[in-house]
Amino acid sequence: MWALRRAGNPLRVRAHQALSARGCANLEVILNADAKNVEEHHEGDCQKLDCCHQPKPLVCQPSFSSGRFMWSRGFSSQAGASSGDKQDELEEGFSDLEVPPEAHKKDLDLTSDESSDEDTIDAIGLSEVEADAKPEEPIKKSQSTLLKALLESPRVDVAGALKKWLNDGNTLDRSELFYVLLILRRRKLYIKALQLLEYVEESKLIDLGERDYASRVDLVAKTHSIYKAEKYIENVPASHRGEIVYRTLLANCVAIANVKKAEQVFNKMKDLGFPVSVFSCNQLLLLYKRVDKKKLGDVLTMMEKENVKPSLFTYKLLVDTKGAARDIEDMEKVIQAMQADGIEPDLLFQATIARHYIFGGYREKAEAILEQMVGDDINENRSACKFVLPLYAFLGKNDDAERIWKVCEANARLDECMSAIEAFGKLGDVEKAEEIFDNMFKTWKTLSSKYYNAMLKVYANKKLFDKGKELAKRMGDDGCRLGPYTLDSLVKLYSDAGEVEKADSILHKLSYKNKIKPMYTTYLMLLDSYSKKGDVHNAEKLFSKVRQMGYTGRIRQYQLLLEAYLNAKTPPYGFKERMKADDIFPNRAVASLLAATDPFNRKNAMSELLD
Repeated sequence: MWALRRAGNPLRVRAHQALSARGCANLEVILNADAKNVEEHHEGDCQKLDCCHQPKPLVCQPSFSSGRFMWSRGFSSQAGASSGDKQDELEEGFSDLEVPPEAHKKDLDLTSDESSDEDTIDAIGLSEVEADAKPEEPIKKSQSTLLKALLESPRVDVAGALKKWLNDGNTLDRSELFYVLLILRRRKLYIKALQLLEYVEESKLIDLGERDYASRVDLVAKTHSIYKAEKYIENVPASHRGEIVYRTLLANCVAIANVKKAEQVFNKMKDLGFPVSVFSCNQLLLLYKRVDKKKLGDVLTMMEKENVKPSLFTYKLLVDTKGAARDIEDMEKVIQAMQADGIEPDLLFQATIARHYIFGGYREKAEAILEQMVGDDINENRSACKFVLPLYAFLGKNDDAERIWKVCEANARLDECMSAIEAFGKLGDVEKAEEIFDNMFKTWKTLSSKYYNAMLKVYANKKLFDKGKELAKRMGDDGCRLGPYTLDSLVKLYSDAGEVEKADSILHKLSYKNKIKPMYTTYLMLLDSYSKKGDVHNAEKLFSKVRQMGYTGRIRQYQLLLEAYLNAKTPPYGFKERMKADDIFPNRAVASLLAATDPFNRKNAMSELLD
């Protein structure tokens, strides 16, 4: 049986040998083509039909001679490959699909949903929630008196509020419990949700099932740590200590990119005899997509050996990986494999494909995807509006964005408004974005911080410093909860205004005061600012902070730190040893920086590193 354990590398398998036996040499050459060359080739938005890298139309169906995973070899580990792979040389953070609590959205402003828990129920951390993670009873639609009581109660007195609610003659059933927990999660009131579950379990108000215990595992991990969550599992009755409980722990390990612990939990599940599920495999794919892309092929090989059929989310991850590497031809091969499996893309998937076409220089293909999403009558396909608005903006199609917005404007939904703010902001029509934002308050009395954040990000992107500061103060006056996205926009606002130290101070103070874990890309943005100034002292301090926050195993932060040394004309003594100790191997860009900053042997530095 395939196992994750390997000395020094828990996910190293003989993927090449296994797949070479099937005669896939030609496909391997195609799937491992240098994405950087493709990107350089298309810098001028090449649209030639006879272009040497132009992929075949999506309607073409592939012919696979050895099952659905033949295309997976392009993701396999390669001898001598490093964490500094070609994908690491591209911009970090290209995904709408990664949805851990800290890092749901990245730099491209292409989606509106800020919360990673909007669709969360039990085994959480992905936008895909499997059917067996949902409750047997339907969610209660009417306003819950219990929810009202808990929202009004102090954070430390959930038990008291629940007791009073019960003493008033109310009874708690599973449907009510599920609904209240769901809303508390969506509002990120994890401590209250945990206290509610703790009281229910201790007082035995309801006979808890595995999903209930899994929900508590998730909340313990979110409010305390994955280690306390793991400890709690020991107290779960053996009859309920099943696969859902452990995969919930796995999802939380992946959410914080704790590779070692995630692999330990996965192996523990195999030791306990749980079947390998597509949910767990997707968790590993999500993990390695972030920290070590060369291991993706190993997971796919395992899925084939264990006869685990890919889900829609599996294909989303793989398409996003290839698209982020500008490997459009291989991205389309994955799409074709998905079609051969009979899986149809949803709107988010189509939007992801269109986005990668846009940034890969395939405008015509992107427009074709958008036409499919819109359909013959956008009025009958209203759900597509929030996805296509920002995509038309990235294509610079103001008329199309206006056309889509007119469909929504009279009775716009919240998510459509936010997409419109992002779209018109991107198109440079800040006044239109402000008008939409102001009109939202005429329909809804109060708005959550994510809608303010959409407007704040427009100001940050357009370097409208004074307006951004004014809106940030308004957020404070309106009692908005400050989260990672507010921090991200504020850091950008101040950094772009040249107030880098002020941006750093805001990041530190607000994250500490509000107990926020900033996004990785926020740190990178600030680190890049220090790097350009050649401020080695502050760059080193921020680099250490990034590591303390758990963002390790990623090469981009090392590259930016090296650039700080280069711009300061200061030798980074011992930098190669630091990287080696952190198990980080330089990619081409970092190797060049090491060579350029080596005060002793610049001539031979590159060959020494790659030896």
